[in-house]
Amino acid sequence: MPELRQKPETLYDTDYNLWIDETVKHLENKTFNFLDLDNLIEEIKDLGRRDKKKLKSLLRNLIEHLLKLKYWQAERSNNRGHWQAEITNFRKQIQDELEDSPSLKPYLQQIFEQCYQDGREIAAARSQMAVDTFPEVPIADLEQVLDENWFP
Repeated sequence: MPELRQKPETLYDTDYNLWIDETVKHLENKTFNFLDLDNLIEEIKDLGRRDKKKLKSLLRNLIEHLLKLKYWQAERSNNRGHWQAEITNFRKQIQDELEDSPSLKPYLQQIFEQCYQDGREIAAARSQMAVDTFPEVPIADLEQVLDENWFP
């Protein structure tokens, strides 16, 4: 029976922070032949995934709060200011992300419908109201949802 050979542990596996420090030094010194390219490539790919996940989460939260503001009448007078502040905060964070990576704007359009449905479900769960309290069709388009001056 052949022996299974395990991949030797690398600095990436044993001390991630030190791996980052070493990778930065190699990049600054242009000693590219010492780079751990496989893990570096994966980390760069992961950066893009993280940005997209963050935008998706922010958009979902933004929609949830817009829906609560519009439809959760029983809590509106108590929570209006908080919800509006959260809406403003999520919009500003999305804007910050888009300023850093304008090419992600089309991604927001791609995920808008799914984020709306997710936000609708979350708003229903938080409010303990039936999901059909919140319309299936988005209450506004993406541009209006992101407009800092628009509140439902």
